Amino acid sequence: MKQEVISILFIGPHRPGRNPSQRFRMEQYFPYLQQVGFRCDYSWFINEEDDELFYSKGHIAGKFLLLLKAVRVRLRDLLQAKKYDIVFVQREAFMTGSVFFEKSFARSGAKLVYDFDDAIWLDDTSAANQNLSWLKRPSKTADIIKVADLVIAGNQFLADYAKTFNTNIVVIPTVVDTAVFKPGAKLKAALAPVCIGWTGSSSTIKHFQLLLPVFRKLKEHYKEQIVIRLIGDKKAMTNEPWIEQVSWNASGEVADLSQLDIGVMPLPDDTWSKGKCGFKAIQYMSLAIPCVVSPVGVNTEIIQHGINGMHAEDEEAWISLLSKLIESPALRKELGDVGRQTILQKYSVQTQLKLLISQFRLVLSKKSNLK
Repeated sequence: MKQEVISILFIGPHRPGRNPSQRFRMEQYFPYLQQVGFRCDYSWFINEEDDELFYSKGHIAGKFLLLLKAVRVRLRDLLQAKKYDIVFVQREAFMTGSVFFEKSFARSGAKLVYDFDDAIWLDDTSAANQNLSWLKRPSKTADIIKVADLVIAGNQFLADYAKTFNTNIVVIPTVVDTAVFKPGAKLKAALAPVCIGWTGSSSTIKHFQLLLPVFRKLKEHYKEQIVIRLIGDKKAMTNEPWIEQVSWNASGEVADLSQLDIGVMPLPDDTWSKGKCGFKAIQYMSLAIPCVVSPVGVNTEIIQHGINGMHAEDEEAWISLLSKLIESPALRKELGDVGRQTILQKYSVQTQLKLLISQFRLVLSKKSNLK
């Protein structure tokens, strides 16, 4: 008997391949879902040209036109929603404080699944759009959670917040496809410098900058024995001439990360950071790259200190632990290999796919959570 096709309309702002949350919490699942009888359609409104406009200061008129474009796209989505079994909203359907579209999706006849992977109920407006912050309303997150039939949270901290407003919550971490993120042979000369690296965007470059004093001291001590590398978008670059900078691109992401010998993930110990899903560490570990992280939030769950990575609580610890890894190829390999096994066992698409599918089928079997 032919299996019934379950149709899902995925909702996000950015074009495919652009945004990490969308790529790793939606897009990478599409081929696997389609293999087991799901139809996956994705609706977005910010193209490459809009992206440059949206994340630049000023351009109020252009941003207003983009807002109108977003309204047109989402109104079209509303007209189409009743044709789908599920509408899956990642973070938000619209970039203002309104929840009109989410509430309308919830009443469309489709089940509303809401996914979020940061503490987005806190105010974290980008620097480029500070003058438009009055349009934002971070508390809308709670309003969306209330009307959702299912809420998917990236970690337990986020799930605990969501449980205040909805009882149907499941934790699915942000993961990688280990068929894509896999270690490759490193073609490095015996005396090549040890590469310590970080990857991120303009919104997280402030975290990289927390380690600049550490990197300066390590560079002063080890000189040409080490290289500090930053992989990021053009707005995440630094003025430090001694830091190698690589422009991020999706097609070269795995290859660029694979050149690192050590990965770092510094974070401040604040509420926003506790909502992070540890994805930088997961990327490093998937490629068998040993990593040192701040022991904040979910990082303490992903990384077991001294087993599959290391925790650094202060500047002294960062310098000490990075020095140990710089000086010991054997330790780097040991931690990297165990880290890779951690990802294979807990943080891969292959381990989370069954849970995601079961949650989709379960929500379809329940009475709608109409509001």
